Amino acid sequence: MPMKAESEPELHEIDRFDRGVGWIAHPQETMERASHALAVPGDDGETDVWVIDPVDAPGVDDLLAELGVVAGVVVGLDRHKRDCAALATRHDVPVYVPTWMSGVAADLDAPVRRFDRELADTGFAAIRIRDSSVPPWQEVGFFDGETLVVPESLGSAAYFRGDRERLGVHPMLRLTPPRDPLSGLDPDRVLVGHGVGVLDDAADAVETALDGSRRKAPGLYAETLRSVIGL
Repeated sequence: MPMKAESEPELHEIDRFDRGVGWIAHPQETMERASHALAVPGDDGETDVWVIDPVDAPGVDDLLAELGVVAGVVVGLDRHKRDCAALATRHDVPVYVPTWMSGVAADLDAPVRRFDRELADTGFAAIRIRDSSVPPWQEVGFFDGETLVVPESLGSAAYFRGDRERLGVHPMLRLTPPRDPLSGLDPDRVLVGHGVGVLDDAADAVETALDGSRRKAPGLYAETLRSVIGL
């Protein structure tokens, strides 16, 4: 399978729960780029829908309409501009970017609004997972006490996961896992930017991934190398 697909997108639904849904627009790609929509009560009695790191596909608007009215589109990782601007423009809403995330807003052909410790008035706290220059990485997660969204540091795509892991730390962060921002949150579910989420025993999946990150790194790297060279 290609790492990143160039073919026409095809909507594949994932991570359905009572206040959200996810999708993968290119199920055949190795990266398994996942997008999510979260539904929260709005001020006007309607349900607001917040879309995180979307990759566009036919049928996305219908999927979002099942939840409510799109209120904003969110960039969770500086490299995840994806189709944020296109979807925001289509729904006439801004793209939301953390105040501390640089090098993103200027590349978005849509109005941009900034947020700090909370994503607007959604009830989702904004967690600064990583803000570094080496490697270049600016990532914000979201948590409302039940649902944890991790755009990049954790994933379930095969190249993230070590032996017996449901979630794994990103290969580039295996030796420096994000323990401080992500430990002890006790989420009911975890949604990730690459692969399907974990909707059962999510807290255990997160802690297992963080605790085993360094120990399982050699095996993951060896398996990745074998898959690259075809052994």
